[in-house]
Amino acid sequence: MKLEFIPLDKLVVSKANMRYGRKAPDVSDILPTVRSRGVIQPVLVRPNCAPEGYEIIAGSRRFHAAKIVAEERRAAGDTTPEPMACAILDDGDDAAAIEASMIENMARLDPDEVTQWETFTRLVREGRKVEDIAATFGLPDLTVKRVLALGNLLPAIRDLYRKERIDAATVRHLTMASKSQQKAWLALADDENAYLPTGHQLKSWLFGGQSIPARHALFDIEASGLATVADLFGDDRYVADADAFWTAQNAAIEARRAAYVEQGWADAIIVPPSDHFSTWEYEKAGKRKGGRVYLDVRATGEVIVHEGYVSRKEAARLAKVEANGRIGTGQKAARPEVTSTMQTYIDLHRHAAVRTALTGHPAIALRLMVAHAMGGSHLWRVTPEPQSTRNEDVRDSLNNSKAEADFDERRRAVLAVLGFSAEEPTVTGGSFADGGDDYGVVGIFHRLLDLPDAVVMEVIAIVMGETLASGSAAVEAVGMEIGVDMARCWRADDAFFELIRDREVLTRIVAEVAGETVASANAGEKTKTLKRIVRDHLDGTNGRARRENWVPRWMAFPPAAYTARGGVGTVAAHAKAQAAREIERFRPSDDDPDPTAPGAAIALPDPDEEADRLAA
Repeated sequence: MKLEFIPLDKLVVSKANMRYGRKAPDVSDILPTVRSRGVIQPVLVRPNCAPEGYEIIAGSRRFHAAKIVAEERRAAGDTTPEPMACAILDDGDDAAAIEASMIENMARLDPDEVTQWETFTRLVREGRKVEDIAATFGLPDLTVKRVLALGNLLPAIRDLYRKERIDAATVRHLTMASKSQQKAWLALADDENAYLPTGHQLKSWLFGGQSIPARHALFDIEASGLATVADLFGDDRYVADADAFWTAQNAAIEARRAAYVEQGWADAIIVPPSDHFSTWEYEKAGKRKGGRVYLDVRATGEVIVHEGYVSRKEAARLAKVEANGRIGTGQKAARPEVTSTMQTYIDLHRHAAVRTALTGHPAIALRLMVAHAMGGSHLWRVTPEPQSTRNEDVRDSLNNSKAEADFDERRRAVLAVLGFSAEEPTVTGGSFADGGDDYGVVGIFHRLLDLPDAVVMEVIAIVMGETLASGSAAVEAVGMEIGVDMARCWRADDAFFELIRDREVLTRIVAEVAGETVASANAGEKTKTLKRIVRDHLDGTNGRARRENWVPRWMAFPPAAYTARGGVGTVAAHAKAQAAREIERFRPSDDDPDPTAPGAAIALPDPDEEADRLAA
């Protein structure tokens, strides 16, 4: 190899260069340096068939930057030639040239997987083995094999990736698709009116809506003969037949359940995917104290085992039995001082006295109620709203929403005030941080007694928010009473637009956002076009007037429908809340007939007078 300065007009980018034939490279990061200092590091070239010409093996970006600088100087009147420092390789060794190009470029701007595949394939054609390529580029053999396996993709898909019309995640998921699935996906890509799954949605499409990682199997996947599909770029494998997987998985779960019973646990209970095991509803208990094992089965195939738990009610009973000395001592328990009937007598009279006294201390009663809502008892069972959905886009949309972020911030503040663990997902059912004494309802009650009324009200708001049932009439009643403005905490996102499929509804939304004239003019357009019109108006792009603070009728307070077809849950829930409100109109008044007359309704006490009486 020798070093020479060669004029720019004698240089061209070689076909062996891995960036040959692609769009002009981005040189904005090196252009300032080339303007001020020129090209410092020589490019790699070799002679070609042109008279006194050379082709660039490595250094395409430096060459393009030098050409830009030369054109700028010519425009400024400087005609001095600008030769480039070049290291000249021997002619004829294509494999060496390809390796030199890729090594040079990988050290600067990472090539995409398809470009790597093209380069590795050309090296294989030149006689290089997989292990040779791996050693040359410092890559594991498996990585090279996976890149070469991109050859399983149809050329049209690789071309879409090269033109940046699909992203890397989509390409990776398509490596798991059969040729027929790839053709079906390309047909959807060519149909402007069709839904085209990409990213993680593509994985669900490939597996018929349920993608189950093979790592969650409790049985030997290889021995079972169950077909799996591997992502060529990752370590995850997915089962091809979900029904066959669950047949084998359920058998393995049942075998594991039986094994736990055989080990001496009181019982082993399988929690199906439709339910959820909430640890706050249970307390730890060993085998000797009747602890059970719960096998929590998830829809993804994962099985989470919770060993040694009993319900809170059972834990209280066991604690009472142990306190009486009937467990673990091997001795006969001493005769109690009072009989069980006498104890019931004492308990009931004390209970009556305490609850009567409690009516004169509403602040203490309020704190006790909150403690029960948070800690639970055999009379109280309060469950946080799970906010569950199987749609990942909907889950991501909720997690990224402003309203959810604001609520979680307030929840974290309440957890800190109560001294609960910062890792608790909810205040309801939460527990004190490490080192704190956890006495259940009593412990929470005493903590609340130390807090001022304003802080207790903050706790109540969080607990009520966590336990407010999604989609219920209560949500409608509270939203209307407070006057919730959805535009302040919600904005149409990709998940929202993806879920709208109804042309009639979309047309009405266009009319609402853009006006009846625009809606009428585009009534025959495809749904994709209608969505684009709405997006443009909401974003104020493509020359369309910006529509501020738009909220679809379904989500507003009060909600409404776009058609007469019905089937809008929020509208039905709002109607129920309004019906409850209307009942107030039929409460008896002073003008009603004599309540003692036959058939007359019993008059309800006046709320203001009753409030004055209680206050007195």
